[in-house]
Amino acid sequence: MRREKSISSMINVEAPSVARMYDWLLGGIENYAADRAACQDLLEIAPSSKTLARNNRRFLQRVVRVLAQDYGIRQFLDHGSGLPTQDNVHQIAQRVAPDSRVVYIDTDPIVLAHGRTTLEENDQTAVIQADMRDTDAIFADRQVRSLIDFDQPVAALFVSVLHCLPDEDDPAGLVRSVAQRLAPGSLLVVCQLVSDHEEVRAGVTELMRVATHGTWGRVRTTQEVRNYFDGMDLLEPGLVDVVDWRPDPGLTPRRRADDWVEWGGVARL
Repeated sequence: MRREKSISSMINVEAPSVARMYDWLLGGIENYAADRAACQDLLEIAPSSKTLARNNRRFLQRVVRVLAQDYGIRQFLDHGSGLPTQDNVHQIAQRVAPDSRVVYIDTDPIVLAHGRTTLEENDQTAVIQADMRDTDAIFADRQVRSLIDFDQPVAALFVSVLHCLPDEDDPAGLVRSVAQRLAPGSLLVVCQLVSDHEEVRAGVTELMRVATHGTWGRVRTTQEVRNYFDGMDLLEPGLVDVVDWRPDPGLTPRRRADDWVEWGGVARL
C-alpha cells in the first residue's frame, strides 16, 4: 500500500502528460482535464492528430507481430512505452510465441502504476520507471537482466518517443548507444513525428514545450530521422510514413495524417 501511495503522490494531474495525451488521442480514459485541454490546443494546430496517433499505434502492433512471426524475435525493450492500451507489445508477441519477454520503460509514474497492475500476473513481462536516455542504468537494471538475455537478439523499440528529446540530448546518439549494446540479429524500430510544414513543426513544438514545462524535443524532418539509421541495414520498405510499413492486406484505403506524420522504419543489426 505504501508503494502505491508513493506512486500516486507523484502524479501531477494539473499538468499535461505526453502519455496521457496520447491515451486521449487514442480514445482512452486514463487522462485528465489538463491532458484533454492540451490535446484540444494540439488539434487546432494539427487537426489530423487523432489519425496520426491511431496510425502510429497500428504500426507498433504490426511491427511487433512481424518481428515475432517472421524474424523470430522473442525479446523486446519498449522505450517510452506509454500507458497500457489494447494489444500491447507483450500481448502481440506472446500470441505468436508465449515465451516472448517484454520490458516496458517509461518515466511517467502513472504508466508505472497501471503497468504493474496490468502485468502483475505475467512473469514474462515487466515495466520499469527509468529515463530512456540512461542506457547504462536500463541495461544494468535487475528486472531487465532477469528477463532479457543480451547475448541473444533483441528488438529495441523507440516508437513515437524521440521527438520528446531536445537536440542537446542527442536522440541519434541514444539510438546508436542502444544499437551498439545489442547482439547481432537484433532489430531497431524507430519512428518519430515529422512535418514538411514549418508552421506545424514550430507550432506543435512550442505547444508541447509549454505544456511539458520545457521537457519536450521537437517535430523534426525526414532527413533527421534518416540520420538515426546511419550505417544500419533497413528492412523493406525502408523509411516511410508508418501507414506504408508493411500494411495489412485488405485495409485500404489507409487514412493519412496530412499535416504531420510518423516517419520511420526497422533496421537489422
